[in-house]
Amino acid sequence: MEEEVVKILKSIGENPNREGLRDTPKRVKKAYDFLTSGYRADITTIVNGAIFEEPTEGMVLVRDIEMYSLCEHHLLPFYGRAHVAYLPNKKIIGISKIPRIVDVFARRLQVQERLTEQIAYAIQEVLDPQGVAVVIKAKHLCMMMRGVEKQNSELFTSCMLGAFKENMVTRSEFLDLIRTGST
Repeated sequence: MEEEVVKILKSIGENPNREGLRDTPKRVKKAYDFLTSGYRADITTIVNGAIFEEPTEGMVLVRDIEMYSLCEHHLLPFYGRAHVAYLPNKKIIGISKIPRIVDVFARRLQVQERLTEQIAYAIQEVLDPQGVAVVIKAKHLCMMMRGVEKQNSELFTSCMLGAFKENMVTRSEFLDLIRTGST
């Protein structure tokens, strides 16, 4: 990858040997290793057995999870917040595992629509809850820095499974909670 970064620097008219750029290929490789670490992550290892028997039936919501990803079309960042909820089916998951699952899929080349669904289906598979809901709101630098150059546009995506898809009251409760945060 470092050799390819040198080629990119040369192709845009830069001197890869100048002081400020000498270590750039190493830094870019290190950055991309981190930003694409989701390809090497394993959900089972991330969850690490943190699933617990619990007879609770109320909605579990982790709101405002910061997420950063790379647009697969331009390799530019998009960033925002994910809201993830589930309705337990006699099992709950350690709450820190939900943001970790978001990171697994965000740290890949992505489109926001697929990212939203991957998070929802991973929670569904790991926990087998009565339902899962995921909403992501993000800003895309590919729209802000280039192309249409719209600074204030945001993309919202959602995926509703099980009770969140079938029951409008459950869906409305989730949407109200992510809007207001109050019960």
